[in-house]
Amino acid sequence: MPLGTIGAMTYSVLLRDPATGGFAVAVQSHYLAVGAVVPWALAGVGAVATQAVPDRGYGPRGLAALEAGAGAATALRGLVAADEARDLRQVAMIDATGATAVHTGARCLPAAGHRSGDGWCVQGNLLTDESVLDAMAGAITATGHPDPARRLLAALQAGEDAGGDLRGRQSAALLVVSGVRGPAPHDQVLVDLRVDDSAEPITDLARLLERHHAAAALGAAFGLVIDGDEQLPAGLVDAVTAGTRTVEPVLGADNPEGPLWRAVLLARSGRLAEAHTEYRAAAARQPRLRNVGPRLAAAGLLSAEAAAALCDPD
Repeated sequence: MPLGTIGAMTYSVLLRDPATGGFAVAVQSHYLAVGAVVPWALAGVGAVATQAVPDRGYGPRGLAALEAGAGAATALRGLVAADEARDLRQVAMIDATGATAVHTGARCLPAAGHRSGDGWCVQGNLLTDESVLDAMAGAITATGHPDPARRLLAALQAGEDAGGDLRGRQSAALLVVSGVRGPAPHDQVLVDLRVDDSAEPITDLARLLERHHAAAALGAAFGLVIDGDEQLPAGLVDAVTAGTRTVEPVLGADNPEGPLWRAVLLARSGRLAEAHTEYRAAAARQPRLRNVGPRLAAAGLLSAEAAAALCDPD
């Protein structure tokens, strides 16, 4: 059965971040894996949400129209006019200027509608009542958090607290892309998180977002490891390793990633005693990492001498 054959009655929010020009889409529904159907975004171009009885084609076709220079209203108008099932669709779009457009078909299940403002829109169908839309609009405008992902989660939570989807809740998704259109837009996806089947999808999505931000700190360490420079300033190494320690409560006390990549980074910097201490912590959390040094040397990430710091003594 094609994705979206069963109606994705749902509520969603689109945002253009005024600080960065980036785009964010978030959605929650009593629908399995709503993130596979509703949210679409392209760096530097815009974002789309296609829901109710959705046609996933509105995502790529809408983004293509925006990329070709159409504004949100023009792009959406053209797609809706060509759709024989337009009365069953609910589609929202936001363009690079922050202008929005929403189509709610006449046969969308009530309560159905949208609210919009400068650089944002919220929309939903089969809602408990229209106060869900008002609550989401209030949250998206009231929150002062600079992180667009957290702003959208606040809007989803406000909608849920006001009654949400009449059927309940099952899945949620969050997609954030850069505001800059580069040569490889697939590499400009900043956040792409989904909760496909859960009793508390927004709560789980918020937890995943915190994990995502924590993983970014590990990514900073890994990035220094693979860039090939073994003469990094001590201050930079200290700052990056400190960042990985800060996020360990989010990652969990049994997660070996923090001490592992601290060990590698310190070993590459010639700080072998410190590296060995971190290695021992990583191996204590995950015994399969014992004597991992030769693997890293084989991949060219460590010299033989540095790799010895990531091994047990003979």
